Amino acid sequence: MIRALTVLALAALSLTAQDAAATGKAIEKLDAAWAQAILAKDVAQLDKLLAADLIYGHASGVLDTKKDYLEKIRSGRQHYQTVERKKVSVRVLGDSAVTHCWMHVTGINPAGKFDDKVMLLHVWSKRGGSWQLVAHQTAKVDKIPD
Repeated sequence: MIRALTVLALAALSLTAQDAAATGKAIEKLDAAWAQAILAKDVAQLDKLLAADLIYGHASGVLDTKKDYLEKIRSGRQHYQTVERKKVSVRVLGDSAVTHCWMHVTGINPAGKFDDKVMLLHVWSKRGGSWQLVAHQTAKVDKIPD
């Protein structure tokens, strides 16, 4: 009996690890879709990806709501010319997930042209069966690790 319960418990843990790995891959794709959407100024895609209560913190210290950020993209006040993501990692924590990467990003914002090396942290949350970005924070760095 104990042996059977042990086998069942190990099987459940294995399925949980497989589910977490599959979820991690899905989150990594969503994170890549975010990067593609900001480059393409795809406000409709961003509207789907971003949570209504989004906290969007820029490396400059500017904090945007979803509405603010989408308007910046829509109007062209925030325009990305390049986005290069490196060393993307994902941690799945139940109905939440965290992504981390290093980015080189260029473009134009209300302060003028930018050419930044940043460390990026995203927090994703599963709501109503869909994953949404609930928090974004970047911090400027001197160098992006190889």
